[in-house]
Amino acid sequence: MSAHWKQRPEGGGYVALWIIRSIARHGGRALARACLYPITAYFLIVRGPERRASRAYLSRVLDRAPTLWNVARHVHTFAATILDRVFLLSGQLARFDIEPVGLPALAARVDRGEGVLIFGSHHGSFDALRVLSLTRPALRVRIVLDIAHNQAITRLLDALNPQLARDVIDAGRDGVSIVLTIQEALARGELVALLVDRAGPGDASVRVPFLHGTAAFPTAPWSLAATLKVPIMLAFGLYRGGNRYELVFEEFSDGLDIARRQRSERIAAHVRDYAARLQHHVQRAPYNWFNFYDFWHGDDAADSHTHLGEATGADAAAGRHGGLRGAG
Repeated sequence: MSAHWKQRPEGGGYVALWIIRSIARHGGRALARACLYPITAYFLIVRGPERRASRAYLSRVLDRAPTLWNVARHVHTFAATILDRVFLLSGQLARFDIEPVGLPALAARVDRGEGVLIFGSHHGSFDALRVLSLTRPALRVRIVLDIAHNQAITRLLDALNPQLARDVIDAGRDGVSIVLTIQEALARGELVALLVDRAGPGDASVRVPFLHGTAAFPTAPWSLAATLKVPIMLAFGLYRGGNRYELVFEEFSDGLDIARRQRSERIAAHVRDYAARLQHHVQRAPYNWFNFYDFWHGDDAADSHTHLGEATGADAAAGRHGGLRGAG
């Protein structure tokens, strides 16, 4: 399981996603959910690396050896959120019972015209953020996404909701352009959302305690936040079965203000705090973990913590070693 997650082929890729989209649109969600069982069986039988990664993760979070049923439930939960993405991204929010937690704190910042960085993870459904359009129809949420690495999802998004596709901030561009685009969006009072749990090869990262071990988390998103000095909120869209989601917002910081000489130490401390909150929610919803690779021991877990002290200004914010690409 040492191969890096970016080298892992997509499970079915664009064709599979398009088939799911077609079934969901023409047959309805009930019929589409029935198709999740053969999809789960496919992953259990064919996708050995993901199956082994699921077992390794579940043994940590459950504190026991997982059964095949546990692994099947894990994969089925992942498939269910991928299916629901079709409906969430196309604006069919009425199909779901989404319980927001902590929304007033975010709404207060939006009402004050503040731009906010929303830090999420590959735990649960980040697409549940679409519920914000019900409470703030004019609110613009910009997602940082590496378009080149997520071509299947990008094409699906373009077909389902072209406006959302246009709002994507491409993490595959050069670092300065990414930072300027994010900075301009935040200045307009928009929300900029990115996933901050995956460290890619060569990315600046730091190893911190996480689920009975240590794991590497990227530091580029935190360097970005320290440069822009804007509020940070954490978001967790937890799938609770059926059509139910719990969307949790947590205030993390009013804005990081870190002196250069303290950058490495302070950012490492923030990453540790973030990993602790992520672990809390992972233990609350263990089958929502969607990092199907060796999160603790893969070769993508190399610690490049020493890079932190070298990066300043726009280079630091962009993650000069490619960190925002991984974040997307």
